[in-house]
Amino acid sequence: MNTEKSIKAFQEAVKHIPGGVNSPVRAFKSVGGDPLFIQSAKGSKITDIDNNEYIDYVASWGPMILGHSHPDVIEALHQTAINGTSFGAPTLMETEMANLICEMIPSIESVRMVNSGTEATMSALRLARGYTQRDLVIKFEGCYHGHGDSFLIKAGSGALTLGTPNSPGVTKGTASDTLTAEYNNLDSVLSLFNEYKEQIAAVILEPVTGNMGVVRPTDEFIQGVRKACTENGTLLIFDEVMTGFRVAKGGAQEVLGIRPDLTTLGKIIGGGLPVGAYGGKKEIMDHLAPNGPVYQAGTLSGNPMAMAAGLTTLKLLNSTPDFYTQLEEKAQFLSAGLQNNLEQLKFPGVINRVGSMFTLFFTKENEVQNFSDVMKCDTELFAKYFRLSLESGIYTAPSQFEAGFVSIAHTKEDLQKTIDASFNALKQLKN
Repeated sequence: MNTEKSIKAFQEAVKHIPGGVNSPVRAFKSVGGDPLFIQSAKGSKITDIDNNEYIDYVASWGPMILGHSHPDVIEALHQTAINGTSFGAPTLMETEMANLICEMIPSIESVRMVNSGTEATMSALRLARGYTQRDLVIKFEGCYHGHGDSFLIKAGSGALTLGTPNSPGVTKGTASDTLTAEYNNLDSVLSLFNEYKEQIAAVILEPVTGNMGVVRPTDEFIQGVRKACTENGTLLIFDEVMTGFRVAKGGAQEVLGIRPDLTTLGKIIGGGLPVGAYGGKKEIMDHLAPNGPVYQAGTLSGNPMAMAAGLTTLKLLNSTPDFYTQLEEKAQFLSAGLQNNLEQLKFPGVINRVGSMFTLFFTKENEVQNFSDVMKCDTELFAKYFRLSLESGIYTAPSQFEAGFVSIAHTKEDLQKTIDASFNALKQLKN
């Protein structure tokens, strides 16, 4: 596989872009080599500037649930751009988007659009503190909620990959307001509530993690967290930036049967454009300016282009009766094939999947349920597997600690080719 143009492009990029990338997770530091530069994408495939084609499971880190360059989304963007790309004033699409989000996710009665997942989580946390008049927040080891100061304490995703979960630049004061618990360990949460009575504003978590790989919460854990929040007057925030409209029409909260007080969204609701949102009970959301004292604003919030792409995507998800059934079948076929490879080759590993999100963990453990389990994974083995997969035309996230995503555009042929490539890669690694 020739990647000469990507190598040259990266050498040029590092001259004026830190690390040559505008988001650390795009770097290939943990897997070796240089990142690929992509020139186009269609359906389930992406093509780099050397004209190498790959079956894509990064999906722009989750948003492309319809596949790349869906014709309806592209047409909506075209028609919207003709009328202008930004007004700094309300548009009808913003209200239509809010109505549809509230219809699809029943726990959301009111929603505020922003421009990124990080902006959504930062704003939701400020709102929770303003509403409860409390300072402390509980987050979980390995959960990533964007690069806001409050969240870079034992964070997942790129911070975990690069070995910097506690970022320089985060003040001791900010860090002291963030309490850390262990995912899928209810006792670690209850002990914090016991120690900091009437001081905890919110508990924020990924209801299904994607930023330390896919980990599903146990029923005991997630039900217990909901109960503890209710009993202590603490808001429960589900960070569904990744899982929202991805693992089910109603997000992870539909799958788990839990209603959070606030939900953060992103990725899919922008249809591939920059976007974020946070919403929940109207009583809480009405504390936001201009109705209430909690301030948050954004020049490009509700941007027409993002609304057009996102609204078109959500309408397709909402109006296609068997959409999530089809998606589940595709993801199940892929994960079953990968699992069969592991068993056939007696290769140590675990497949975790919820809906169309999945992770292959390179570990000798029998299961992966929390941050400690994740940290036992063999990252060097993953790096070798990643490079072999790439050479076979399979594009996955360049990190052991990320989720993979199946789109409705993936064909049976795509999935089988991926399973076969995985088998060959594992066989080479075993020899």
